[in-house]
Amino acid sequence: MKAKKIMIIRHAEKPAESGAPFGVDINGNQNPESLIPLGWQRAGALATLFAPLDGKLQQPGLAIPQFLYASGVGKHSNSLRPQETITPLAEKLGIKINGHYMKQDEEDMLKDALGCDGIVLIAWQHQDIPGIANLILKNSTTAPQTWPGDRFDVVWVFDRHDDAYVFSQIPQQLLAGDGNSGISAG
Repeated sequence: MKAKKIMIIRHAEKPAESGAPFGVDINGNQNPESLIPLGWQRAGALATLFAPLDGKLQQPGLAIPQFLYASGVGKHSNSLRPQETITPLAEKLGIKINGHYMKQDEEDMLKDALGCDGIVLIAWQHQDIPGIANLILKNSTTAPQTWPGDRFDVVWVFDRHDDAYVFSQIPQQLLAGDGNSGISAG
């Protein structure tokens, strides 16, 4: 375990099951696997949250990432949203996103991320984030075991202390309607 801090976010806002709002790619072309315009707004705001121009993070529990991971497009998911969510941040920091690991390859992705000597940010699908947290914490009792479908506005933070990680949640509070608390365990 080299990673000093691991932060996990859910990809930004996605299209409705049917009808508007529709997903659009970076060029504005409709794509059901992309973020909706509100999601692109969050992606831009996340770049400022994790890499502020003045270097002063607005949330003391966060850090500027040195390594970026997002689920890749492949056999289990065609979603571009995790990578789109952190693309503005990657471009701002000049860091390549590691998108080699697909949905359902969370264990392998995490082994790689834990080996990074520094600060890691992971963008993933919400259904799988509790399982990733359980692998980091080596238990299923510390972090909430479900990530609500309507929450796009929380950062899960894992700070390394000796040979274990301590879990906390930080509300992003970036866009109108964002919550001011973490995800409840119940």
